[in-house]
Amino acid sequence: MDKSVFNFKIQHKDGSIVDLHEKNLWVSSFRILSPTPEHVTETVEGRHGSVLLETRLKERLIRTTIQVEAVDPIDFDLFRDELFRIFNPLEELYIIRDLQPGKRMKVRVANDFDIDYITLEDGEFSVDFVIHSVFLESVGTTLDLFTFDTEKWQIGQGLEAEDLKYVHNTPSFRIYNAGDIDIDPRALPLKITFTGASTNLTITNQTTSDTWQYTGTTIDGDTITLDGVRSLKNGASIFGQTNRKLITLKSGWNDFTVTGATGAFTISFDFRFYYL
Repeated sequence: MDKSVFNFKIQHKDGSIVDLHEKNLWVSSFRILSPTPEHVTETVEGRHGSVLLETRLKERLIRTTIQVEAVDPIDFDLFRDELFRIFNPLEELYIIRDLQPGKRMKVRVANDFDIDYITLEDGEFSVDFVIHSVFLESVGTTLDLFTFDTEKWQIGQGLEAEDLKYVHNTPSFRIYNAGDIDIDPRALPLKITFTGASTNLTITNQTTSDTWQYTGTTIDGDTITLDGVRSLKNGASIFGQTNRKLITLKSGWNDFTVTGATGAFTISFDFRFYYL
């Protein structure tokens, strides 16, 4: 197989992207290991086997082999220094593969490495990455345009053929989570924003039975934001005036209702999709 098919890009936290091909780096092997389950059990006296309490997924590895092409021996030696900067183990990186450009992996370098000389100008090295969060995530968020020309989406992301909406202005609507993983804002980013006038605003996910309620009021132009575990009104915390609950999203369709709005309003859901 043409080794160029394994090419990937490194996205840094500042948004800058390094395309390995443009650096004369050729990925000859790219292996994503499956998630490793950790089954938590306990034994019961007098019973065979064990009782399963829960299953957690442990961090997972990516193993790569990359070939280096330099102009001459001096360029080769300088190239090594640049590689150490590109694959900086102190920095959290995103890997985006050419084969699946709509998904990215948040990683850190997991091992030390050096380049094995093949010739005075060419070499090869192996570098492993660890995905501490376990999951792959969509490059785009639900507030990006769902078109392939944005270069944020791809086939195989679980997207429905129908028009997906994540900004609504009616009291009943549906939100689609295209990922394999349920969204729990205690572990994964989720931002819900309500703008408009309300009294005792209540947001309910009928699919999960999650209900969030605010006992105060808002006027036109006010914004209520559920950002992870925080509840904010115009940027200030209102956690003490809520029922201290969270909204989660199941994989697939989620049916919502909004009550307490006293005029025109909008509500938006901003999150990524997560995959095994």
